[in-house]
Amino acid sequence: MISRRAKIRLTACLVLFLLAGAAWFILGKPQATISELPAFAPESGKPVAPAQLPNSPESVQTPTAEVLSDRVVEYHIDVKLADDNVLQGTQTLTWTHPGKKTVNELYFHLYPNAFSSQNTTFMQESGGKLRGDVMPANGYGSMTITEMKTEDGLSLMHRMQYVQPDDGNIKDRTLIKVRLPKPVKGGETITLHTRFEVKLPQIFARMGTAGNFVMAGQWFPKLSVYEPAGRRDRAVEGWNLHQYHGNSEFYSDFGIYSVRIRVPEKYKVAATGFPTRPSVVKNGEKIYQFYADDVHDFAWAASPDFVYAEEPFSAPNVPGVRIKLYLDPAHEDLKERYFYAAKAALTNYSKWFGRYPYSTLSIVVPPKAGNGAGGMEYPTLVTAFGADDTSPGYDLERTVVHEIGHQYFYGMVASNEFEEAWLDEGFTSYAEDKVMELEYGLIPNLPVQAGLITSPAPLTQESWKFDSQNDYASNVYTRGKLVLLGIEQQVGAKTMERILSTYVKKYRFKHPSSTDFQRVVEQVTRASWSEYFNQYVYGSGMADFAVEKISVKPVQKEGNTWYESSITVQKKGSDYKGVPVRIVFEDGHVVNKQWDGREERITYRLTYSSPVSWAMTDPLYSMVLENRHMNNFLKAGLDEPVQFRWSLGATKLIEAIFGGLTW
Repeated sequence: MISRRAKIRLTACLVLFLLAGAAWFILGKPQATISELPAFAPESGKPVAPAQLPNSPESVQTPTAEVLSDRVVEYHIDVKLADDNVLQGTQTLTWTHPGKKTVNELYFHLYPNAFSSQNTTFMQESGGKLRGDVMPANGYGSMTITEMKTEDGLSLMHRMQYVQPDDGNIKDRTLIKVRLPKPVKGGETITLHTRFEVKLPQIFARMGTAGNFVMAGQWFPKLSVYEPAGRRDRAVEGWNLHQYHGNSEFYSDFGIYSVRIRVPEKYKVAATGFPTRPSVVKNGEKIYQFYADDVHDFAWAASPDFVYAEEPFSAPNVPGVRIKLYLDPAHEDLKERYFYAAKAALTNYSKWFGRYPYSTLSIVVPPKAGNGAGGMEYPTLVTAFGADDTSPGYDLERTVVHEIGHQYFYGMVASNEFEEAWLDEGFTSYAEDKVMELEYGLIPNLPVQAGLITSPAPLTQESWKFDSQNDYASNVYTRGKLVLLGIEQQVGAKTMERILSTYVKKYRFKHPSSTDFQRVVEQVTRASWSEYFNQYVYGSGMADFAVEKISVKPVQKEGNTWYESSITVQKKGSDYKGVPVRIVFEDGHVVNKQWDGREERITYRLTYSSPVSWAMTDPLYSMVLENRHMNNFLKAGLDEPVQFRWSLGATKLIEAIFGGLTW
């Protein structure tokens, strides 16, 4: 029997339902962003609320009403993992023109075509290698668009043209232009329907297959970024167009993704975002439905061998997140290490850089053969390095901590990795070191890392213009991190924390530039940083301060012998505030000086009862941007032609740099 109160509630619900229906009829149905069918409990088949769903990879959620980004794009994709590692997909893309000028064409990234032959730009620049992984023989893959049409059904297949704006390589097909039958004005939207196929390559660079493991990264036709005037200091609006290069990663607009993934029924799927309904098995395949908003990419991984584990987690700036592990069986016993690293990363990053806004974070551990897919970041999903049977060191934690750091600088701040990769990699490396020291007591060996920077280059240099992968990594990762540490040394840790917090919070979901970061530094410190940024960010500067010469002359003073010592220190690189200089006399007396490092050289003249024995700049290796330490030290009394730059002897140099430090 239904009570009177229940009848009133039922009547009210019916009235609200009718009103909602009337509004839908009058105003028109809003565009769907996720499947609108209710979730069903696996056993009963009855609709249930998300909180009642089982704690499993299929646990479903619903999107919140909060809008964090401009949501320029909306993707609805249906993809099937077919035989022979082929992805068969359909895609409906809706793009809202964010600028003011009328456009007559759209541009799409077809990233899988980077692996279609040895002649692509990616393969020529990388030599078929990435981070030590080599492309397997006959491991090629590619993408084919089989259909593209407008909402009116007009085919655009004959309006396509591959373009190569960076190098003119006509054999590179990673960027395509589509001429539109009708122009799109600023603020207008356009919807295109596409069919595509991807022959997945064998994994060596972020995407592909290894046995029955699949990593689908950069796997769908992705619209290029149209930048309005003012974004990243752009004077005139327009498309930001680049091919897929050996060094560069990616740059995309924020939007909404609703993706249905169909795989063989024994496969488990990890993906960006969260499931909106439990997976179902039908006709021998397993069907997943995922949704994500305020993200600029969508990736997924699949394997029948995944060992799944999940833990809920919350912290002051992490309202509630499901940490999901998709482990290769070789690392099944290490799940607690993965969970601890993920929680430590989320706790600290959210404290320093603001709230983690997503409800999930998935960590995929590939098999050893799939290591090429490891150590990579995607929105709400990261990959660890490939698992094997050996006991891993702290590289396990470091990789997880680093990739989760990307959720902020790559994911939310979303800088342009084609053109200013340091804004992601350098910032993430800086933050990674902080977490590893705080949580695991690991202190980075900064003098050695700086010494490995042999070809410094501007950090705003386009990624593919670095001389090699090593030069790209040493500049974008290491030198970028050291530039931030150089700022921290001048302003102090607390102010640096405020600088980075201000920067991330101001530019969340905004795609900032290096000059935007410089403005934040100047805003927080209330000082000009032009000279520093011109030398170390926009230029290729590194610090290099050497003891140029030492001369000692005995003098008689009141019947006693004294020594007039002259020590000249030279600036051979860029400016650096606060250069420490240590002068040591033969009787053990020590004089410490501090030089502002702005002039070309400075000479110290000291009169003392003992002659100078040696002098050294930066004796404690505290200058993080000094990369040529061998000329820091000079012993007095050596003839000029045979002066040998041994720093406290070869053994003492090694001890000074390596002693007590770790990577």
